[in-house]
Parts: sequence; C-alpha cells; structure tokens
Amino acid sequence: MKMRNNSALMLSLSLFLFSFSPSAKATNGMNLEGYGPKAHGLGGAGMAYDTGNSAVMNNPATLSLMKDGDARLSFGLRGLHPHVSAWYGGVESHSEGDSYFMPSMSYMRRDGRLSWGIALLAQGGMGTEYGEGAYLFSGGYSLKGSMVPLSGEEIRSEVSMGRVMLPLAYALTDRTGISLSVDLVWACMDLQMDIDGEHFGKLLMGSGGSVAGSMAASLKQMMAGGMMSDINHARIAFSNDNPFTGEADGYGFGVKTGVVHKLSDAVSIGASYHSKTRISDLETHHALISFNGSGDAFLDGPVSVKGSLKVRDFEWPETIAAGIALYPSDRWMLVGDVKFINWSAVMDTFTVSFTAEEGPLTGQSIDVVMDQNWDDQVVWSLGAQYSVSNELKIRAGANFANNPAPDATLNPLFPAIVTTHYTGGFGLRVKEQHQIGFALAYAPEVDETNEDDVQMTHGQTNWSLGYTYNF
Repeated sequence: MKMRNNSALMLSLSLFLFSFSPSAKATNGMNLEGYGPKAHGLGGAGMAYDTGNSAVMNNPATLSLMKDGDARLSFGLRGLHPHVSAWYGGVESHSEGDSYFMPSMSYMRRDGRLSWGIALLAQGGMGTEYGEGAYLFSGGYSLKGSMVPLSGEEIRSEVSMGRVMLPLAYALTDRTGISLSVDLVWACMDLQMDIDGEHFGKLLMGSGGSVAGSMAASLKQMMAGGMMSDINHARIAFSNDNPFTGEADGYGFGVKTGVVHKLSDAVSIGASYHSKTRISDLETHHALISFNGSGDAFLDGPVSVKGSLKVRDFEWPETIAAGIALYPSDRWMLVGDVKFINWSAVMDTFTVSFTAEEGPLTGQSIDVVMDQNWDDQVVWSLGAQYSVSNELKIRAGANFANNPAPDATLNPLFPAIVTTHYTGGFGLRVKEQHQIGFALAYAPEVDETNEDDVQMTHGQTNWSLGYTYNF
C-alpha cells in the first residue's frame, strides 16, 4: 500500500507540473550542461555511476545500481542566469532575460532486478528579452536600401522543452545493467521579432532562406502594381508572456536506452542513446504578422493580419554518450564523459507557416524559412568527487564543447554560443533518509560576431539544488 500511495502521489504531482513547462536558457547548444546537482557539480558527467534520480536524463541504466528494495523521492530546482548582450555600432543592447527557474521531481525504486519510476524534468531551451526600443532593433534598411525605423515594439524569444519520463532499468548481473525509457515530450515557444526590408528581400530572393505562399505572391503583386513602393520591415509575433508556457506548443515522444557495466570494483563504464524526438508542429491561433513601408497600402499604417501559425519540424536532436568512473581509493571518484549531439539534423532551418484569419489578406498564407545550419556538437565532461566523510561529499568539474551556431546565421535572439563551464558542489546526507545536493556552474563569456557585424556576448552563472527522501 505504501508503494502505491507513493506512486500515486508522484503521478499527481507530475501531472500538475506538466501544465507548467519551465523555460530554460541552456548552455550546450539548447541542452543544460548537467542534469541533477550530483552530475552538474561533476561537469555534467553521468554515464557510469549512480547520479540519483537524475539518471533518467543522464543514463537510465545507472538506476540498476540502486539497492533492491530502495526507493527515492526527489525534488529539484534549477536556476539559470544568462548574461547576453548584442553590440552594433559601438552601442550595447542588453537582454533583460537573466533569471529563470525550473522545478523538477521524480520517484524511483528497485524491486528485485527491476528499477522503475516516473520523473518530470526541464530539458533545455534558449531565448532573450530585449524589450521595447532596444538600439539594435530600432532601425534597419528597407527593401530598396533606405535607412528606416523598425516597429519599436517588444523583441523577445523563448524556447522551452520538458519531459515526463518512464524509465525501466534491469540488472542483468550484479555488474551489468540495461535500460529503456519512454519519454512524453513537449515544447513551447514565444517569438516577437522584426525583420527589416533588406533581410526580408533576401528571403524573397532565396538568400538565407525563403518566403513563399499566397501572401508572398500578393506582396510581390502589390510591389509590381505600385501599391507598395518599398517595405521597411516585417514583424512576426506570438507570445503569451507566461514564464512557464509558450504561446505555440507541440507534443510528442522520445526514447532512451543505456547500459552500465562494472569492469571491477575500481572501474565502471556506461553509455546511452537518446533518440531524436517526434513532436507535432508547435501551433498557436493567436499570432500576428505585419508589414510596414511606403505606398498606398500603408496610408493607414502597418498592414497587420492575425491568424494561426505553426513552427514546423522543431525537434530535439539525438544524443550519443559514453563515460567512465574510476575509484582510486575509498574517498575519491573520478568521472569523465564524451557526448555527441546531432544538432545539424534538427537545426538546419527555422520554418514558420502562417495563415491569415482576420484583417486584410484573410485566407492567404505565408511560409518563412530562415537558415540555421547548426554544427554538431561534441561535449567533454570531467569531474572529481572527494568524500570528506560518509555524510559529506564535495565535487568539482568542467565541461567543454564547440559552439554549434555558425557566424553566418547567428541571431541575437538565439545566441547559443557558450562553450565552457566550470562547476562545483556538494552532497550532504542528513541521517539515512535525507539527502541535499547543490551545484554551481560558471560559464565564461563568449564573444561572436555575425555576418551583419553584430557582436554578441553570452556568459552564465547556473545552479542546481536537490532534495531526496530515501525510503
């Protein structure tokens, strides 16, 4: 009865949090640099040792390292504090999005050779908040090359991804465990952005992406017929300004598999595979697209239309990871992982499809495709843990990766350019039933300049706090 009550409690809490998908400004591309305070404090490495319930996002096979009959209920809170600025013409535009908080919870237990449970966790995301009137977005060039003001309205982006995970781990032997996790995945997005006429014109010509559809054809006809003599800017906006859920959302699934093996009492190895997700298009019926420029079409101001919008083919990439854990003495544990993230398969383009449902151009549609061309990412994680006593363990680590976002398509709304993290933390056991973990990560500022001579800087300070009750 106790086991059933615990499971029902965990399921109820997970379903409650499912409706509050927290946003994340992640640091290995769009992934967090570490999951759970234990792995986070060790540079994100977590393939070959027991990382606690956060194994569901590291290597689920390490759940087989639990003792038979043990159960763990965990609660976590993640804080991310990015520092993002964009410089143009020597003037700084600073992102106000500098504090984001993400709760997590999980219940895991082992019965015989089988470990199982349920967990909710924010996987990652990215975004910025430049607000109204930011210098970088105050002006640009029209389709015909004139300097023009942009909308002056709110400029922001926010992408978040979360999972409810149902892992199963099986201990084949006392030294080898395997796992399978089926994950329910959801993604949310807000976007408020201006595209000046020069860049919109490039998209119309197929440079850096494309613009197509009946609405695009109407714009070309109005330009040819003289109703539009120039286009100053286009604006795409869909946002609910909610810190937990985005205006456009989609749902799907993913799977994970893993293995862990003790070569000896002093050496363990592990590996995991996270599949590419299968998520529906992110959709909203509360989007706006507007155009402003010169000509009779703009006598009453910008041409604005409301309607439905889909962000197409937005997926999280497959990830392959392997690692090792060494125990040179009773007090020391040394860990290391290498991880491959296949960003190029999912971040090739950013595609938005809009259908007008109110205002002029009703019934017409437009498809906007912007090239992203992200590179694949290789992440190296290293960490060391020292047991001061049976109750207190201190940790340190580092995380190194290449920048996946190329300069040619780097956008100040999505500056996922951080490459290095230095981490530390501790684990404290209070009696036998209570454990507290904490980790702190510092990501030095990275500086990149895109092909429009916009210089972007991005650094972070992040932390993890977790509490586990052991049954």
